[in-house]
Amino acid sequence: MTREASTLRSFLVDDEPLALERLQRLLATFSEIEIVGTATDPSLAVATLNDPRSEQVDVLFLDIQMPGMNGFELLSRLTTQPFVIFTTAFDQHALRAFETNAIDYLLKPIEPEQLERALKKLGRLRPIAKPDWQQNPALPRLLLELTASLREGHNAYPTRIASRVGERISFVPLDDITHFIAQDKLTFAVSNGRRHCIDQTIADLEHRLDPAKFLRVHRSALVNVDWIHEVNSWFAGKVVLSLKDAQHTQLTVARDRVRTLKDRLGI
Repeated sequence: MTREASTLRSFLVDDEPLALERLQRLLATFSEIEIVGTATDPSLAVATLNDPRSEQVDVLFLDIQMPGMNGFELLSRLTTQPFVIFTTAFDQHALRAFETNAIDYLLKPIEPEQLERALKKLGRLRPIAKPDWQQNPALPRLLLELTASLREGHNAYPTRIASRVGERISFVPLDDITHFIAQDKLTFAVSNGRRHCIDQTIADLEHRLDPAKFLRVHRSALVNVDWIHEVNSWFAGKVVLSLKDAQHTQLTVARDRVRTLKDRLGI
């Protein structure tokens, strides 16, 4: 069976599961869009998109700032270039996005009106055909230059994290988060004394966040080192952290992580 001529095959890439889930829900309301794949891992996305057995993609919804591989680098590794709609939390990336001849960019959290605007813009370029810019031999070099400039200005680590309450998704700045804690099979980011539910495990966060800022001090706790106020050694070698927050939160450090903590803090 052939697909409808008006249907656009789309692939979604975003390292934030909640943001990806929200985009899927929004796109489900547009009959002209068919989602043929998603990925939270940029490397997996490259492998899938370059696989000749995979369906050809008309439009790629692509996050820019991702750990390990940013959106520009991902594009530089594709054997063919689809149309691109960037999804980003950073206004300053907009110019760079348009330099790659993207269709549009959507600022997170994405709103339905934004998405509709981008899809209408894409629709005006139909029928889908490979434009000149996608055949430009200089495109891979441009994308690598953008990758390099992005890394110079911003590291590969996120600066905020998604939290969901019901159908609402909010983004919490990582600088404001004192610590993450796992409790009752859930993970919470604590900011200004409030808990925000995070759809990731402590182990996931340990690998995803900047290790210069976030340190795992217990199997169920990850602390923002900038918020550490005191390190207290108690009896039997027990170490407890006191944080700078209004609650003066205390976190116990696991024995096998005390040495790493002291090395990080230079004590």
